Amino acid sequence: VGLSMDAFAVSICKGLSLGKIKGKHMCIAGAWFGGFQALMPLIGWFLGIRFQKYITSIDHWIAFVLLALIGGKMIVEAIRDPDVEEIGKKDPPLDHKEMFLLAVATSIDALAVGITFAFLDTPIVEATVIIGLTTFFLSILGVVVGNFFGTRYKKKAEIVGGIILVAIGVKILVEHLGILSF
Repeated sequence: VGLSMDAFAVSICKGLSLGKIKGKHMCIAGAWFGGFQALMPLIGWFLGIRFQKYITSIDHWIAFVLLALIGGKMIVEAIRDPDVEEIGKKDPPLDHKEMFLLAVATSIDALAVGITFAFLDTPIVEATVIIGLTTFFLSILGVVVGNFFGTRYKKKAEIVGGIILVAIGVKILVEHLGILSF
């Protein structure tokens, strides 16, 4: 559940940006986040101790940059003047490129957990299945919760969602730099 919280928060943000949600929207978010939360510990487990110092020295920066960029984009799109004609079409709310970046950003800490699994002789298949399924279901719940508030508060909810993404990125960075401990 602890590993799933970032994905849950980001799923809420995605739910904010959707109009009417469908089962497919919830499953897409669940699959991206649950899939990556299961995949990253497996990758970490295979990497083991050999690359631990390299991965943990930059993982927080990667997560911070990705979340700050995506959250900032969400804020800008929410406050953009609706009377200004946009050239091209707006990104779909569950765009694969954006979902990939969000899934990577929210699962980088799971990579480090996978490295520790290698040292603890944790049964990796069981662990990844539990992590993936927990994140899948919490992400679905997040989309539903976010959509509930998003349909009522539209722009304000999107701005708050963008701020939350940036805040998660800052939190990850601050924790890994040892400035504050949450």
